Amino acid sequence: MTALTLTGWPALGRQLFPGVLASAVVAAAAMFLSQHYGAPVMLFALLLGMAMNFLSADGACTPGIEWTARQVLRIGVALLGLRITSGQIAAMGWHPVVLVVASVALTIGLGIGVARLMGYRSFFGLLTGGAVAICGASAAMALSAAMPHHPMRERATLFTVIGVSALSTLAMVVYPMIVRAAGLDPVQAGIFLGATIHDVAQVVGAGYGMSSATGDAATFVKLLRVAMLLPVIAFAGFLTRAH
Repeated sequence: MTALTLTGWPALGRQLFPGVLASAVVAAAAMFLSQHYGAPVMLFALLLGMAMNFLSADGACTPGIEWTARQVLRIGVALLGLRITSGQIAAMGWHPVVLVVASVALTIGLGIGVARLMGYRSFFGLLTGGAVAICGASAAMALSAAMPHHPMRERATLFTVIGVSALSTLAMVVYPMIVRAAGLDPVQAGIFLGATIHDVAQVVGAGYGMSSATGDAATFVKLLRVAMLLPVIAFAGFLTRAH
């Protein structure tokens, strides 16, 4: 077993290396362009990533790109969370907590109400509303797993994942423009971005693309939204048992 494990690591490294190297090149190029042209590094990373999207198709780079997009991204978000100090949290006060709880409940309630008005089941409204309110595609997948089996469940989940991912990417580009036009200070801007953009990665990109203070506030508020996933999944399980 030990020999297999030891021989397996080099093989795994060779499999992941091309995609990891491609991701590192995109990151380095984005940082270089940002320093020279003064635009957000995340915007350049997005544009370069779109230009090199063909590498994520079937090929030598695919395993490494997928591993980087999942594991490295999660580690990066965790490290960003460690940057946020208790003093920064205390400075923002309890208002972000109330805002997150109220907005998540309101968004999910609105999603269920609109779904029923359009003739869909309440579970579809919970799925779409939960994805928008909490953490995008990840919340959609988690909520889908907690819902009862239905012939259209997979289709509804796919629709939600594609829709919320597209909207989140668009919001990462557009919302910082709205923040600048509104004249919000860094903390207010971070609260706005963290409370409105769907996926964690896009929140990080939009926030730190503006400033470190904005990124810290946006990450904290977004992590509060992610923490709401557990009670929402419990609510979905309760509805499943009730039906």
